[in-house]
Amino acid sequence: MLPWLSLALLLALLDQLTKVLILGAFEHGHTTAVTSYFNLVRVHNSGAAFSFLAGASGWQRWFFTAIGVAATVFIVYLLRAHPGQKLFCFALACILGGAVGNVIDRLLHGYVVDFLDFHWGGWHFPAFNLADSAITLGAICIILDELLRVRRTK
Repeated sequence: MLPWLSLALLLALLDQLTKVLILGAFEHGHTTAVTSYFNLVRVHNSGAAFSFLAGASGWQRWFFTAIGVAATVFIVYLLRAHPGQKLFCFALACILGGAVGNVIDRLLHGYVVDFLDFHWGGWHFPAFNLADSAITLGAICIILDELLRVRRTK
């Protein structure tokens, strides 16, 4: 379990480091174009993915924090229960690191700091951060792991 928890810790630390850099270099709402399709931007997301419930009255901070803590406990349980499944454990470690990174934001700031802004032709994908990227990578790896598992059983 130690390698997976170490990976999760590394991801959470990298996530927090990038957010500290953004908080120090950008004012809220400030944007810097990096390429024709990518900006660095400082955005505060008090909701969840795609700003879900961002307009709520504040209770969502504690709701999403509780979900993150519950997910952490469940993921640690799954890591202990499936130590031989490397892709599955890698996926869980990515999700764990991302979840912890975003929970830290919610506890420290009351919102999640997002800063990666991809756009094309005037359309902007919702801004996100490294924690969100780790969670997405983990979800993709869980799907891949399941597809490979089903294929092996045939």
